[in-house]
Amino acid sequence: MTSPFKTYDIRGRLGTELNETIARRIARAFATVTGAGAVVLARDCRESSPALADAVAAGLMASGVRVLDLGMAGTEEMYFATAHLGAGGGIAVTASHNPREYNGMKLVGAGAVPLPDAAFAEIRRLTEGGHDPDLMPGGAREDRSGVRVAYVDHVAGLVAAGGIGPLRLVVNAGNGAAGPTLDALADGLMAKGARLDLVRMHHDPDGSFPNGIPNPLLPENRPVTAEAVKAAGADMGVAFDGDFDRCFLFDGEGGFVDGEHVVALLAAAHLVREPEATIIHDPRVIWAVQDAVRRGGGRSVLAQTGHVFLKAAMRREGAVYGGEMSAHHYFRGFMACDSGMIPWLMVAGLLSQSGQSLTELVGAMRRDFPSSGEINFRVADVPATVSRVEAALASKAQSIDRTDGLSLDFGDWRLNLRASNTEPLLRLNVEARGDVGLVAEGVEKLRALIEV
Repeated sequence: MTSPFKTYDIRGRLGTELNETIARRIARAFATVTGAGAVVLARDCRESSPALADAVAAGLMASGVRVLDLGMAGTEEMYFATAHLGAGGGIAVTASHNPREYNGMKLVGAGAVPLPDAAFAEIRRLTEGGHDPDLMPGGAREDRSGVRVAYVDHVAGLVAAGGIGPLRLVVNAGNGAAGPTLDALADGLMAKGARLDLVRMHHDPDGSFPNGIPNPLLPENRPVTAEAVKAAGADMGVAFDGDFDRCFLFDGEGGFVDGEHVVALLAAAHLVREPEATIIHDPRVIWAVQDAVRRGGGRSVLAQTGHVFLKAAMRREGAVYGGEMSAHHYFRGFMACDSGMIPWLMVAGLLSQSGQSLTELVGAMRRDFPSSGEINFRVADVPATVSRVEAALASKAQSIDRTDGLSLDFGDWRLNLRASNTEPLLRLNVEARGDVGLVAEGVEKLRALIEV
């Protein structure tokens, strides 16, 4: 069978890459490598997730581990519970936005800290070696679904619930796991003074995904939320992926808010509360973010794309917030972990306090810092292609940065070219200062160099 182990997590096709036997082995290897006495377990709503979660629980219990079971819950609820309950690790059974025939797992250690590379590699080695040691005593499975109450209280405290609203929001759960948590969170927020009118759509969890796989990053999946926002006369739209560790925003006119603009908004929201704070962000599209950080009196620091790198940089720099244009957002007050619930609530608070609409706030960034969106290329030799681009353009650049791939800054436009961490792709982003034409010119210039 092909291995389901990826760069940061586990994701595989059911039957050929992942099954209950493999899930049990992963759990036993996780217990061996981490030495955890208690492990938090959560699962998404996929039809295959209950059986896989049962297999994980069986593997952990066979290793003498107490399984603190959240039932169906978001990945971020697993992160929270791992820290809140003082567990030695956490596992979420989820394939997030992948097709129906996939499933997987996200693993963390104590405090919801990402596993070190060596530990993840050892879990893979043991799993693929058929790791199945002698049974250990002490294993048990405990219902800890009630931790959601503490999670709601924690999130409500982070977002200053009393300052949110009045706002009307369309929330599209995509028939993923978000619905029940959203309901609990909405009740908790309103009890603390938030004034929210939520228009729910595709709200009930359904692992058959009758309205399509919840992946709002795909342009073809956006119109349903955009149209609902306009029909409802909402101030903002929010759409979640399957395990709701990411949310995607739409302005009041139904316009999709690009990832770098969400990062800029969240940076601004944090700097209102904590001037001079440090903001971490990835190097793909940066000018709107850096402008927001500069205007807020903060400090911006680049980090390599990927949750392991962003989380490490946040801890190293003491940052209040870290964001990626791919809609992963990390918060110091949330164990430096990513959340799909905190971002939309913080943006709602920013709208409430600023008196401006999301259309107005984002419109200024769209005008001042237009960008291409991420363009993917399949090439035979990624390093050789990057070298060819560098040889052709580096001498004209005002600055070169290699935090993640190759970034060239030409003053009025810039590019970032990097290899994907998870797919055999070369990813290009181009941005400019106030000139959409320069973005188009830059993309064509790069395309000519890449597609030879």
